[in-house]
Amino acid sequence: MALFFLLLLSIMVPSLCFADWPPSPGYWPSSRFKSMSFYQGYRNLWGYSHQRVDQDALTIWLDSTSGSGFKSVKPFRSGYFGASIKLQPGYTAGVITAFYLSNNEAHPGFHDEVDIEFLGTTFGKPYTLQTNVYIRGSGDGKIIGREMKFHLWFDPTQNFHHYAILWSPKEIIFLVDDVPIRRYPRKSDATFPLRPMWVYGSIWDASSWATEDGKYKADYRYQPFVAKYTNFKAGGCSAYSPAWCHPVSASPFRSGGLTRQQHRAMRWVQTHHMVYNYCMDPKRDHSLTPECWH
Repeated sequence: MALFFLLLLSIMVPSLCFADWPPSPGYWPSSRFKSMSFYQGYRNLWGYSHQRVDQDALTIWLDSTSGSGFKSVKPFRSGYFGASIKLQPGYTAGVITAFYLSNNEAHPGFHDEVDIEFLGTTFGKPYTLQTNVYIRGSGDGKIIGREMKFHLWFDPTQNFHHYAILWSPKEIIFLVDDVPIRRYPRKSDATFPLRPMWVYGSIWDASSWATEDGKYKADYRYQPFVAKYTNFKAGGCSAYSPAWCHPVSASPFRSGGLTRQQHRAMRWVQTHHMVYNYCMDPKRDHSLTPECWH
């Protein structure tokens, strides 16, 4: 009988260990791109005194005096953009740690943006990873966001994990450790960013909305709030590339899209770890987001 229970336990334990882990996507787009040091692809944009580079790892922090941000040295019209990021544990309410694409400086008041944002949290609660897409000023003035939010299947404060945006003329795919968590297809020119964008990262105070719609604010008794970035990857077609430059793909297919195995992994994440989808929000005016239904 004891032998039977030991055998049963040996079968159950592996399944329990992996019960809350996504199935393998079967393809790892990050492996196609070489890692680069921070200064090979980026420069400080603001908050220089709140930024430090040690052995190819970038540390940025927020305190009561300033946050910090960085920007790629060149704009892109498509590509794969990733970084391994480690977040601060404990009370981080009101604090945003971000990695994103934008052309706000080139088109102020009428810009495009593709976001990966980590929304700070309170003790004992998980970070929220927010993905978002703004098109032609939908992030300016009267904001029309396209948010999908997730609670990750791991603790992002314990180790570095790789977060990436793959942007092609056909689609935007958000990836976590090469697992696709969201695909935003180009359904019309009006709902898809097509102008060149730069790659940015930042840490800043967004107390008015970041944590439970602004219920919890940044508390500077816990400063500094620190984020670490390493393993930077960027590849694709810069804004200066010739017309024949071929966009990268998130799958083995040059035509884009995802494999069946990648779709399976993405469905698992969205079923078990997605906590908000703008297309399913009855409070939203969906006449402003036609991509949800077409």
